[in-house]
Amino acid sequence: MSQINQSPIWQSLIQHKKDIETISLREMFKSNPDRFNHFHIQFNDLLLDYSKHRVSRETIGLLVKLAKEADVEGWRNRMFEGEKINSTEHRAALHTALRNQKEMLIISDGEDIMPKVKNVLKKMRRFSEDVRSGQWKGFTGKAITSVINIGIGGSDLGPAMVCQALKAYGSKTITPYFVSNVDGADLSQTLEKCSPETTLFIIASKTFTTQETMTNAFSARDWFLKAAKDNQHIKKHFVALSTNQHAVSQFGIDIENMFEFWDWVGGRYSLWSAIGLSIALYIGMDGFEELLKGGFEMDEHFKTAPIEQNIPMIMGLLGVWYINFFNFPTHAILAYDQGLSKLAPYLQQADMESNGKFINREGERIDFHTGPVIWGEIGTNGQHAFYQLLHQGTEIVPADFIMPIQSQYKLGKDGNEHHKILLSNFIAQTQSLMLGKTYNEARTEIEKQGYEGEDIESFIPQKTFEGNRPTSSILFKKLTPKTLGQIIAMYEHKIFTQGIIWNINSFDQWGVEYGKQIAKQVLPKLSEKAPTDNFDSSTNGLINYIKKYQ
Repeated sequence: MSQINQSPIWQSLIQHKKDIETISLREMFKSNPDRFNHFHIQFNDLLLDYSKHRVSRETIGLLVKLAKEADVEGWRNRMFEGEKINSTEHRAALHTALRNQKEMLIISDGEDIMPKVKNVLKKMRRFSEDVRSGQWKGFTGKAITSVINIGIGGSDLGPAMVCQALKAYGSKTITPYFVSNVDGADLSQTLEKCSPETTLFIIASKTFTTQETMTNAFSARDWFLKAAKDNQHIKKHFVALSTNQHAVSQFGIDIENMFEFWDWVGGRYSLWSAIGLSIALYIGMDGFEELLKGGFEMDEHFKTAPIEQNIPMIMGLLGVWYINFFNFPTHAILAYDQGLSKLAPYLQQADMESNGKFINREGERIDFHTGPVIWGEIGTNGQHAFYQLLHQGTEIVPADFIMPIQSQYKLGKDGNEHHKILLSNFIAQTQSLMLGKTYNEARTEIEKQGYEGEDIESFIPQKTFEGNRPTSSILFKKLTPKTLGQIIAMYEHKIFTQGIIWNINSFDQWGVEYGKQIAKQVLPKLSEKAPTDNFDSSTNGLINYIKKYQ
């Protein structure tokens, strides 16, 4: 099969890019005063404004044709129907089933998976309510006040991001912690804040063999047993999120304390599953189910809305437009909400682990760009750090600006002062990135500041902005569990859309696995006294240098 970049529609987009790149966004807004109404989509209270992108109606029409050429809609249907679209691992990608709100069969390997999904949700509710109410007691009869989730990758990033985002809805008696780094500092610094008597550990590992997670888990168990003394007490303080019942039991965790999930749940899509137990413990199972509901609502939008009015598809197509036709290699996530401080790191894994690939589904080398580098920071912090590059850097960075209209917190004059300042900055940044500042505008500004003669001429280039920097504005009423569910699912489907257009498998991660393989070869060499000569000269040199100081 020929690659998508050989198709006539791809060639049409190449030609169209040459035409449209000569027209600035400033000019586009001037020629079409109603541009916002033509280039925004609203779903529930969530608004995507993509009018500040370098697109016309013709651009969107061509991009829609590209999506149809790649059969994005057909692949979307195959995913929801449970086909094994994760071809290299021979698995379905049915994370959407975890948040399914309909009374319907979802078949995987000839079995309706919904009864299992519902049973785990019921078990999560019983357990979370017991812990949150204080009915679940530790080995000294005290209630749980600290929950430490030990996992890595999808078993950490998703739950950590959600708990941070929804602090306003969190328990006043339970504090969640997340340990992922095998660096001993991560676990040690967390344990310093906790008491063995009142700490619950969640060990999150599908196989229960993940090196980083299990190293931290065994150290956590040792720390606990120094205080508890008796292995029988482990069942009161450790639970497992896993598929490996034998390994869980060997660790000492009561099988009744094991929460199941399945092969068709990919790690970076797993917060909707039992992996979200820390979320349920922190915000309550009602809140967790609202998160699921929000994800489901976005699923329904993604399934039913035509491409032109489909938020995830339009976002995905805009990304393709910039990566493949403008050669913009990065994408910024700029959330104007402190709660969303972990959103960018979460989306780094979701996007870069999914679409950071140069081999297509047929095993062929791809000769065009795929996944962008995802990065970002929250709100005004970013303005005082890297926005200089966004405004005047040589690299153009498309960006998503994300903002709740209402704050979770009342602060300042009229209880709204802080948030109004945040809103004004959110709006100002997208406008200034779009407009830029012309030579004459810069001159007028400098003259008003009292500069004269040569000072004016020297300052003008420094205060001129090209503008024409594309941004999306994503607004919603308030950051709630349901809204957050919509946002997460929105990005999942955006990533899926791009993966289909590029004809890559967005659901495997062999690059991650390869690094782990090499680490297993290196580890025993670090304990040997004799110099190492098993690897290349650099690797040997690094290992032997380390040995000098061990």
